[in-house]
Amino acid sequence: MPFFKEISPDLQLKLIQTVMFLIVVYVCRYIALKLVHRRVQEHSSRYKWQKIVSFISNIIFIVLAARIWFEGVDSLATYFGFITAGLAIALKEPVSNFAGWIFILSRQPFEVGDRIQIGDHIGDVIDVRYFQFSLMELGHWVHSDNSTGRVIHIPNGFVFGHALSNYNQAFSHIWNEVAVLVTFESDWKQAKKIMVSLLQDKMFDISNRAKKELKQATLKYMLPQGKLTPIVYTHVKDSGVQLVARYLCVPHQKRATEVEFWETLLDKFADEKAIEFAYPTQRFYQEK
Repeated sequence: MPFFKEISPDLQLKLIQTVMFLIVVYVCRYIALKLVHRRVQEHSSRYKWQKIVSFISNIIFIVLAARIWFEGVDSLATYFGFITAGLAIALKEPVSNFAGWIFILSRQPFEVGDRIQIGDHIGDVIDVRYFQFSLMELGHWVHSDNSTGRVIHIPNGFVFGHALSNYNQAFSHIWNEVAVLVTFESDWKQAKKIMVSLLQDKMFDISNRAKKELKQATLKYMLPQGKLTPIVYTHVKDSGVQLVARYLCVPHQKRATEVEFWETLLDKFADEKAIEFAYPTQRFYQEK
């Protein structure tokens, strides 16, 4: 090639060495990923190993290429000094996002698989890259905490300037409440008894698991030692007596537990003639 002949022998050698290192590093990366896929069956562990192998291979190639193109430690340090200063000025956002990636890896405010809210965005973390992380979006036009099907890509730098809520970090359960409204004429005590019995039957095992997890979480966080058993609160509203069921559930199963609760409760209330659901009504009185 005429263009290649015009390049100096020293530069030609550096280009050939760079291409050779690139091929060797990525062949090793391909083999390592094949071994990971063969030996690691659990999905989340496989994902983490893929990220580790990719990151290490990129770092190795950058170091090897730098040793080829920049002779001596002093010149290499000077080069990286100029690069760092230039990036800090000209590429503020990418640098901030890369710093956010380092923060996410070191402090672990969330991991892949966690359900989080950052700013106005709620979703399950499905990927973390050098400059952005991705969420499977929840909510918006979809009722409850179900997926919309959209993937949101959020810059890593968001973790520095926005409040972040993690549904899974302290322990893997959250509190959920379901409000039931019965008329003033209903036997609300019987209704409450039915709801308490339903919660104890359905949620007792979850409460026991949550106690163990909470005890473990207190080794890392200053968490309050409150009651974790389900409970039903009583309130008086304009249209009747409101009974609020409060119980623990796994974040990803919040809607499923509500559906199971309501379907079971509707069946039980159907057998109770003294219990009627309340709704907004108007009453008119006419004097005789």
